[in-house]
Amino acid sequence: MDAQLTITSATNPVVKRVRALAERRARRRDGAFVVEGVQPVWRAVEAGWEIETLLVVPARLPESASAMVAQRRAAGTLVVEVAESLAARLSERDTPPGLLAVVRCRAAAVPEAVGPGDVFVALDRVANPGNLGTVVRTADAAGAAGVILVGDTADEYAPAAVKASMGSLFAVPVCRMPDPEALFGWAGVVGANVVATSGYAERAHWAGTYRTPTVVLLGNEGEGLAADVLDRADHTVRIPMGGTAESLNLAVAAALMLYEVRRPSPT
Repeated sequence: MDAQLTITSATNPVVKRVRALAERRARRRDGAFVVEGVQPVWRAVEAGWEIETLLVVPARLPESASAMVAQRRAAGTLVVEVAESLAARLSERDTPPGLLAVVRCRAAAVPEAVGPGDVFVALDRVANPGNLGTVVRTADAAGAAGVILVGDTADEYAPAAVKASMGSLFAVPVCRMPDPEALFGWAGVVGANVVATSGYAERAHWAGTYRTPTVVLLGNEGEGLAADVLDRADHTVRIPMGGTAESLNLAVAAALMLYEVRRPSPT
């Protein structure tokens, strides 16, 4: 394709910027992050996120995406052509995609009001960005109203989180709160019911019904939720374990909880 620039050198400023954005410090400083793959980039464009640069690998770009790239170039987005061998050095994937993008960060504001049927998932001090991204994708699939990151939770713009979200990062509002105190304060103001997960809770997650709006609260992968946080929740539930595994992956637990909360009541 006829791009504005052809890049073959790893010392090119555009390439150096993409590589730098793999680090959280650079993402925070520059307010930008990298998205890989035609579908996730397309979702970012459709959702109206600001695209700073598109990096195109011509041999791998599907014909269906060429028109979108041309439209972005006509709108003023910098479009550069990257050699496939160079793209492989930039990509987090085993095989480089046909399209990468540098996208401006866009933090969602904490909702001032929620709807009666809204369901949120809150993650307290979750460390693994891949888990975070998978939770965002699951929240999107389950029709959740948003994802709340509490305290020192992983960066939603980390490469592993962006990759795992499969573009859902651009569809689901993701906001941050400094600590559980802020989360419970907000929930009280908007009238949301906080349901916390714990392996020691008496009630199973499928017992009873959930009153919405609901916040499903999950804790750190290794430590779970602190005792004082569990004490403040409106309800505490456990996901029963029937085999020899001691725990579930965090994202799997989030999926089970979200779909249980969203399950229609028997008529």
